[in-house]
Amino acid sequence: MTKKTALLLGLLICMAGLSRGQDIIKSRNYPKNYFARPMNIAPQASGSFGELRATHFHGGDDYRTQQRINIPVHAAAEGFVSRVRVQIGGGGNYVYIDHPNGYTTVYMHLESFNADLAKIIKDEQYKQKRFDVDVFLKPGQVPVKKGEFIANSGNTGGSAGPHLHFEIRDTKAQLPLNPQLFGLLFPDGVKPIIRGLTVYDLGDEIFNENTPRRHQTIRSAGGGNYSLATTAPISVNGQFGLGINTVDKRGGISFTYGVYSIELFLDDKNISTVLFESIPFDQTRAIQSYVDYPYLKKSGVRIQKSFKEPNNPISIFKHLDNQGMIELKDNEVHRVKYVVKDVQGNKSELNFKVQNNPSLAINRQTPAGLKMFHYAEENKYEAENARIYMGKNILYNDLYFNYSQSAKPAKGYSEVQHIHNKYTPLFGYYKLMIKPDHTLPERLYDKALIVSADGSAQGGKYEAGWVVANVREFGGFYIAVDTLAPNIRARNLSDGKNVSVQKSIDFTISDNLSGIASFEAYIDGKWALMKYDPKTRHIWHDFEANLGSGTHRLKLEVKDNKGNLKTYEASFSR
Repeated sequence: MTKKTALLLGLLICMAGLSRGQDIIKSRNYPKNYFARPMNIAPQASGSFGELRATHFHGGDDYRTQQRINIPVHAAAEGFVSRVRVQIGGGGNYVYIDHPNGYTTVYMHLESFNADLAKIIKDEQYKQKRFDVDVFLKPGQVPVKKGEFIANSGNTGGSAGPHLHFEIRDTKAQLPLNPQLFGLLFPDGVKPIIRGLTVYDLGDEIFNENTPRRHQTIRSAGGGNYSLATTAPISVNGQFGLGINTVDKRGGISFTYGVYSIELFLDDKNISTVLFESIPFDQTRAIQSYVDYPYLKKSGVRIQKSFKEPNNPISIFKHLDNQGMIELKDNEVHRVKYVVKDVQGNKSELNFKVQNNPSLAINRQTPAGLKMFHYAEENKYEAENARIYMGKNILYNDLYFNYSQSAKPAKGYSEVQHIHNKYTPLFGYYKLMIKPDHTLPERLYDKALIVSADGSAQGGKYEAGWVVANVREFGGFYIAVDTLAPNIRARNLSDGKNVSVQKSIDFTISDNLSGIASFEAYIDGKWALMKYDPKTRHIWHDFEANLGSGTHRLKLEVKDNKGNLKTYEASFSR
């Protein structure tokens, strides 16, 4: 090897920053025996790192908890608790532990904390007089040993069932990393499944819902080997891209999981490599550009594109040649190969051929729009009854923007304003302004909000003749009003009831439109902690040990996002 060749090879390695170990690609080495499993039960997963979700990539591994709560959760390694949190929705109850090796472990959806952490949380809740709190602790304030009990598993927050969500992060960068790279593996001898292949006839046009798509039929030859149903090459003409529908499986379990890596080769040249090794929080929304979002909205099927739109910031592409777009310059038959692996190196391959065919007719719709929006610029559109103002880098690609109106709904105070369409994803928020019609009386100005065509509230407030909201999606919107107070239904309390045998008092709360904004409870005039599970609409108070016997007075106030207030009052005795 010449000195020049060696120098070039070293430069390429540095640029890629990747290495192969255990037959998988990774950018760094991970300590394999440092962390222990967070629970002393047989490890089974209900979700994996990098798994595709509706609005984000999954940032950790989900451990099954035998369909029950209160499995003891232990510190995965020595360190100190750096943060404890109670969130309405999301991860519910959290514990964060910083470790001396530069990593942080995170435990979510917990049912309860150990005694030390429970006191810290409760003290903060009463100090702030609110249920949801986020407490950052000083180093050494709550040290923990490896294997020490920290909490019980649960089903809090946005959890769809009992489980433990477990993460390992780079502490300094707060970067989520794939926990299985640290040796915390789940039993897995099953190769990923390849379900489909899509050819995108991109040409020189902007990728959108009108891009021609050709879905190919896949067949399995066994042993992780896949091919097309036909042996004939796929004809292409001009610039094209490819997408793959693939998931991972594990033996004897019905769940599907995300894969670890997807590599695309043309004649053994790497065109695209996607790696689910780490996913920054500020990029996770970009999943909606990584997948074929228009096709997902129409079919419910997630196709992972091996090409990238120009303003997608996602960094899971560890190699990308010409943004993943391919154009054949000759009429020869070319070999294409997809290599898909899970984090343990189980591998599947899809092999097929492509060939340039200059006579191939591709049916393209003529691009049309009222105005061109450029992703790198600020964009605005102003009509008589609607205005939108969008900052830079909200779009993933340039956009032929469209707008129209349709008849107002029965309970609306404006026509439906069609802001482009639902097939274009957005990375951030834009300002949407809708003008109410003459039927909105002044007395309801403070109750007005913007609602999407499916009836979901988008928020907003009345400002100088317009209702204004920050919105993160395109589609149909109109103005509605919320004048109804939330509903409170007592589950185990009535006025004058003796509750000596009860540990708590429980309620169901709900709102018709704008959503629950706050809840406050007082017992004998003193603030009382109410716990809240929004997915069940359940709110409850666990009686404190210092609540004496005798008659007490409860007052519960629930307010929605338009200021409508509902009050429930009752006396009870203990």
